[in-house]
Amino acid sequence: MRIRPRALLTASLVIAAFSAMPGVAAAQSGAASAAEEEDRRGTWTFVIENDVFANTDRDYTSGLRGSYVSPPDGPEDGLHGAIARTLFGAREGDRIRYGLAIGQSIFTPEDTRVENPPSDQHPYAGWLYGEYSVFAQDRGGAFLGSTAGLTIGAIQIGIVGPHAYGEEVQNNFHELIRSYEVRGWDNQLNDEVAFAVLVERQERFMLDEELLGQQLDLIPNYGVTLGTLRTDAKLGATLRYGSDLRSEDFGPPRIRPAVGGSGFFEATGDFAWYLFAGAEGRAVARNIFLDGNTYQDSASVDKKIFVAEAQAGLVTTFDDVRVAYTAVVRSPQYDGQGETQIFGSISLSVKF
Repeated sequence: MRIRPRALLTASLVIAAFSAMPGVAAAQSGAASAAEEEDRRGTWTFVIENDVFANTDRDYTSGLRGSYVSPPDGPEDGLHGAIARTLFGAREGDRIRYGLAIGQSIFTPEDTRVENPPSDQHPYAGWLYGEYSVFAQDRGGAFLGSTAGLTIGAIQIGIVGPHAYGEEVQNNFHELIRSYEVRGWDNQLNDEVAFAVLVERQERFMLDEELLGQQLDLIPNYGVTLGTLRTDAKLGATLRYGSDLRSEDFGPPRIRPAVGGSGFFEATGDFAWYLFAGAEGRAVARNIFLDGNTYQDSASVDKKIFVAEAQAGLVTTFDDVRVAYTAVVRSPQYDGQGETQIFGSISLSVKF
């Protein structure tokens, strides 16, 4: 979504303010007792992704997601424990969480001022969904001596089309910032209930405990997604450098598809930070936003089978709050998309 330079500067200042939060030392005994309490609190996260950071308004142009991840239980507890035990082989001592989320993503062509955009540009589409996920965290070691591991299973169910309300959200926002009306939404994908089931594995390797006074780790990830929404396989990794790389944190949360990350973290009791950079390759068999509706004729483009994505950013944790900013570069996803796409992701996570 296009906005004026003043608004873009304001967004940049907000990010800088988050990143500059001062560290506050905590007494050791107080931090220990707080940690025990915090272990039984869930994590609430809000993520916003937008190509405003590249001053564009095309392709994947906006994403919003709110989520909750429960405190850890054992594999014998609840539905999430049964799923982790049966499907992921979770054992006694593993930390099992469940997650709930709602989200919306919006996709548009590049020419959003015309009623009938060129047929070789990204189709208009909105995606409104709910998600249930299970996180099985273990001690690692099964893969070349990793120090921690995380298996994620999730199912997304929602609607693509007019009842995802992409048109209303985008044009109401444009009206709020006094921008132009996007006129081509009559060409969007038709209403269709869609789903995706995914499984992802992440392994955490501590590379150096004392590199220039900080820590360095590497988190490879791999996974598959099946469904009418998306069908793909992926392989990637994230490198992190910072002051407190705890095993409870596997990287900043993003809106799927995305490079690794987790929707929960460990409260620090004081201030901590890390820089990160990651990359991922995907082999894509289906993407409804490019292939069009599953059972009806609709707008579509010729998608590319292989897509690459790179990201980098900063995560800061202050007591019970985690703030992350991620800059993302995604390779062209379809024929006729002449440029890579750049967008930003900001997340705010709170434990309570």
